Parts: sequence; C-alpha cells; structure tokens
Amino acid sequence: MIKAKIVGAGGYGGVGITELLLRHPQAKIACLVDTENVGTPMSGLYPHLTGFCDMKIIAPDDPKALAPADVVFFSTPDGVGQQFARAELAQGAKVIDYSGDFRFDNVADYAEYARRIGRAPQHQSPDLLPEAIYGLPELRRAQYESTTRLIGNPGCFAMSCLLGLAPAVKFKLVDPASLICDCKTAVSGAGKKPSPVFHYPARYDQMNAYKLAGHQHVMEVERDLSLLAGAAVHVTFTAQVVPMCRGILSCLYGTLRPGVTPEQAQQAYRDFHAGNVFVRIFDRNAAIGTVHVRGTNYCNLIVDVDARTNRLRVISHIDNLMKGQASNALQNMNLLFNLPETAGLDRPAQYP
Repeated sequence: MIKAKIVGAGGYGGVGITELLLRHPQAKIACLVDTENVGTPMSGLYPHLTGFCDMKIIAPDDPKALAPADVVFFSTPDGVGQQFARAELAQGAKVIDYSGDFRFDNVADYAEYARRIGRAPQHQSPDLLPEAIYGLPELRRAQYESTTRLIGNPGCFAMSCLLGLAPAVKFKLVDPASLICDCKTAVSGAGKKPSPVFHYPARYDQMNAYKLAGHQHVMEVERDLSLLAGAAVHVTFTAQVVPMCRGILSCLYGTLRPGVTPEQAQQAYRDFHAGNVFVRIFDRNAAIGTVHVRGTNYCNLIVDVDARTNRLRVISHIDNLMKGQASNALQNMNLLFNLPETAGLDRPAQYP
C-alpha cells in the first residue's frame, strides 16, 4: 500500500484528498499534518468523516509527521512546499504540491508569478524547479517518468481553460490572438480561512470580477498554449466570483480560421482528448452545468461554433475542489506510481 502524508490536512484541499484516499484501492493515509487544530480528529473538523477518518491531526514537528512516506500532498498556501519539499524528497517520497511553488521550471517565471500574488520573488528551493512537472496529465502525460518525484498541481482556472482551449490551439482551429477566457468560480476557491470579503453577507446575491490587472493563473494558460502553438499566445482573461459553493464555469472564445466547420471542431476535440478519460465532449444541445461534475475529476466541455460571428465557443465545467485541486492531485499520484489513472476516481457526480 502507498503511504500518504497530507500536509495542510485541515483545509478544503486537505479534506478533499482525505476523502479520495479513503476510497483508493492501493493507498492509505499515514498521517494528517497541520499547524492548526492539532490534536483534533479529522472527523471533529469534518463530521461527515465520522467513522471513516477519526485520525487526529498532528503538528509538523511531531515524530510521526517527520517519518518517511511514499507520497506527500502539500495542500498548503504558496511558500510552504518550497520550504519543506526537499526534506520529503530526501526521504524518498514523491511530492505533489497544490500551490504555485512548483508550477514553473525557472526562477524568472516563478518571480513573476510571485509578484502577481504579492509574495517575495525569491524561491527557497530554486534548484528543484527544473525537475518539477506541471501536473496536468491531459497535456503533460508524456513527461511523467518512473523517476519523476515532484509535481506542481495546476491552478483551477488554468485547468479549466487549458483543457478547453488546447485542442483549438493544437489543431489551429482559431486565431491564437483572439482567445478570450471568461471564467466564473465558486466561493470555495478562496479557501477555508474566513475573510470579510467572502463571508455570507458579502457574497450572497453578489457577483464580481477581480484581479483585472493580471490573474496569476494566466501565466500557466499562456505558457502551455504557447507550447502547443509553437509561438507566443496571449489571452484576455476575466475571473469572476459567483455565489455558489463549488465549481468553475469557463466560457472560452476564439475567432475561427477560414473553412473550419462545426463538425471539424467537434472531431478535433474528440481526437485531442481521445486518451483523456476524464474529459468528456458535448455538443451545443447538452443540458449540462457545474452540478454534473461536482465531486468528480471530470471536465465536461461543450464545443460549439457560432456561425454568425465565426467564433469557436467552448464551455468548460470542472469542480474547483476536485479536478481543480484534490482529485487531479490523486490522478497525479496514480501516474507517479504506475497505477491506472482512474484508481479511486471513477465515480459519477453528486447529483443533484
């Protein structure tokens, strides 16, 4: 059995990976680590886990927390993984970090990312960046090797946009200079920590755009689309918060190149994602929304051509706490340990 350590266990990402590991056929939780709620059973924080995970949360300096594990999930804010990943790697663990600490393979890109989130630009483990894999299996699967030991889990917005735009860019369906990402996220994307901006009276019956000066996830989107295009790609990206608990809906647009038909667009998407079991393609008649991916690792894509305006229109749906975070991390774990990607993840949405 794969022994898994969860650092930052008390947050939404921590409870998400806990729930998934409890159902995984070849993994078990070795310990739950956090700086808060030490000594509290996981089921004390999250009563729905009563009888399923009553393991107590332990402090980072607890001897059990320092013991080797096979895989370590850092469900932690930016800056934590880059401090402590080295020690876990030295003990033979594979590390999957939820934050932006290892999404970039060079210090210059990391410094720009850090600037956008208001952090100091210096990375505390810069020598680890070149070996980190950007953990989006649907685009980067070929880079995973038996020796891979460090994964930077993608940002949730980046996940929804890249899965939705990669086929259009790869197969040159659209003018890459015309790409627009209009993205709406649920409140849980801000994490568990209370904030005046996110408490109930501030969010109920309220929608707003934010970070118009430059969202940090745009860097991931533009980098990977540029790799697919073989040239620099820039997108117009607008992030918005909507009054719901979980989910991301990204409406993605691009001007079609001459001669591209709706049938060709659909086929291009099916061809690109043919080996990606967690990406499902629908046409414009599909009556689907974020509820149909809730609690799953799936990304549902509606692929449509607006003939009147000659634009490709793709509607991307993910659960920000799952495909945008915990379940994608588990998919990465499966790949790192040469397990089926679907292990512990092949289940339908929690509907309605």
